[in-house]
Amino acid sequence: MGMLAKIRRLHFRDGLSVRKIARQTGLSRNTVRNWLRQPTVTEPAYPARVARSIIDPYRDQLITWLTADSRRPRRDRRTGQVLFQQLQTHGYPGGYGRVAHFIRRWREAGGAGPRRQAYVPLRFAPGEAFQFDWSCEYAEIDGQRRRLELAHLKLCASRAFWLVAYPHQSHEMLFDAHTRAFTAFGGVPRRGIYDNMKTAVDAVGKGKARTVNARFLAMCSHYLFEPDFCNRAAGWEKGVVEKNVQDRRRQLWQQVVARPWPSLSALNTYLAEACQTSWTTLRHPDDPDQTVAERFADEQGQLLPMPQAFDGYIEQLVRVSATALVYLLRNRYSVPTEYAHRIVSLRAYPEEVVIVADSQVIARHARRFDRYQTIYDWQHYISVVARKPGALRNGAPFAEMPLPFQRLQRQLLRQDGGDRIMALVLAAVPEHGVEAVQVAVELALEAGRPSADHVLNVLARLRAPGRLPEPAATSLALQEEPRADVQRYDTLLSEENRHVD
Repeated sequence: MGMLAKIRRLHFRDGLSVRKIARQTGLSRNTVRNWLRQPTVTEPAYPARVARSIIDPYRDQLITWLTADSRRPRRDRRTGQVLFQQLQTHGYPGGYGRVAHFIRRWREAGGAGPRRQAYVPLRFAPGEAFQFDWSCEYAEIDGQRRRLELAHLKLCASRAFWLVAYPHQSHEMLFDAHTRAFTAFGGVPRRGIYDNMKTAVDAVGKGKARTVNARFLAMCSHYLFEPDFCNRAAGWEKGVVEKNVQDRRRQLWQQVVARPWPSLSALNTYLAEACQTSWTTLRHPDDPDQTVAERFADEQGQLLPMPQAFDGYIEQLVRVSATALVYLLRNRYSVPTEYAHRIVSLRAYPEEVVIVADSQVIARHARRFDRYQTIYDWQHYISVVARKPGALRNGAPFAEMPLPFQRLQRQLLRQDGGDRIMALVLAAVPEHGVEAVQVAVELALEAGRPSADHVLNVLARLRAPGRLPEPAATSLALQEEPRADVQRYDTLLSEENRHVD
């Protein structure tokens, strides 16, 4: 259109001939003449250039496959490479690049339906609702790059959010994330909005029908909020937390990735501080004159009071093996040998494993998430070595004893019957405690040539140190206090010798 306007100005306004116009514009004289003869100022339309492609005979087949895939879940859709291989079975002689270019152009043109949709803006009253979601992130923990599941819980009204990182998406992690967030907020909203995650929904029914996990319902009942689940594949129904995932990944998590972390607890401590700092700097999207912290201060008074923390463990019945071990997610944890071959209750928390039998806690261990690890407590096996002292020499649990015990064991095992002597020393641990026995062992090692009698003697003296007897109450009074006179023994000795003579 610009060239047509230029030609008309040169001819009708400046009075140039067709020849001169053709020289200036580089167009042919026939083209200039035809454009000047048009009665209306409209740009001429040229037919689109048709370029034949090697993929044209297979175009309809490829569009059929792409349309079918667009109606499937995202994880079930075929990739471009798979479609290319299937197209080859139909005789396609070209390369993958042509197929990928066609798929990209088809999707840019809208595919089987419109890609962009319109939504209704939502508004929430203070204290009305929160939204929860998970995101997959990566960070360097204890020298290794690990995959983490990041829990996002965000208040819909004030936009205050809380982040906690976990190794897995499991029930105990979900419960702990809620407890930490509600504790940080100082209260609980009245409604929680979720997608259909497996840790909350056992089965998705028709419409809004859901079979909710019983343990998840117990948590909701404890905190007195109502769970609300989105429709299938309708993530926009919890767009507040979906945007939080995107924003925190671009902003806060970039700082996390840039540095190593000694442990997961150190990372979560940093995330807690970073969340509270972000509240004071981020502007509220509905009112840019206020920060998130200011809006949260108004919303906090509308939250339900925070009750006692929910005991968010996952319990399962397990059988103790002959080696006094129980299994949890391919890891093994020790229990006292008295419970071998019995059924006990294993309670899994995000950071520890608790084993309960007869309504009493019989063992606690820090939870491990790397596979095929065995976590011992050497005190659980003391009763066995009392009957089988020979197991001390290669017993795996006793490799984790304190260093003084290991030094004593190495010295005793060099002599005959040393394993039995060491078993006697360990048998004193349940009665006197690890710290007291350890002190006694250290004193025995310093004295040289330690033995069980030596250790037990030191323990007895540590437990009941010598004290002067208290004087008995009496009404009698001594006129002359007795005095120590060692010469009396010499006198008695001389008298004894005289009687002998």
